[in-house]
Amino acid sequence: MSIVQNKKANFDYFIEEKYEAGLVLEGWEVKAIRAGRAQMKEGYVILREGAFYLIGAHISPLPEASTHITPDPVRTRKLLLNAEEIKRLIGRVQERGYTLVPLDFHYKGGRVKAEIGLGRGKQKADKRDTEKKREWNREKQRLMKSARQSS
Repeated sequence: MSIVQNKKANFDYFIEEKYEAGLVLEGWEVKAIRAGRAQMKEGYVILREGAFYLIGAHISPLPEASTHITPDPVRTRKLLLNAEEIKRLIGRVQERGYTLVPLDFHYKGGRVKAEIGLGRGKQKADKRDTEKKREWNREKQRLMKSARQSS
């Protein structure tokens, strides 16, 4: 069950591989995510000291968050992956043109997981092609619907 999706990721990148990663979260963050107060449009994943971190994902604290902590909505969050996946991703990310982008947050076994994608950036022309295909598919659906209604 998806909680929040990064729709901009598929527009800006060709996603080649997808991985599921655990997140190191604080208690207030889990509560805020369950309340649907997460946004990952500007989030990205970096490699630091042999581990991957999610940066720029915004989790708004609930107004009734604990008073003895000061929540940071855009703090750096560690991603939990298998050692084998980390080794494979390190090699791929260091190749020219590849990056890791967060795709969505979802529940699995009662825990919040992040789906990250290994992607290659799209050029402006590629984005235009994607938009044209999307518009053509919409037009096809309209034509099919009107053809069914007229018969």
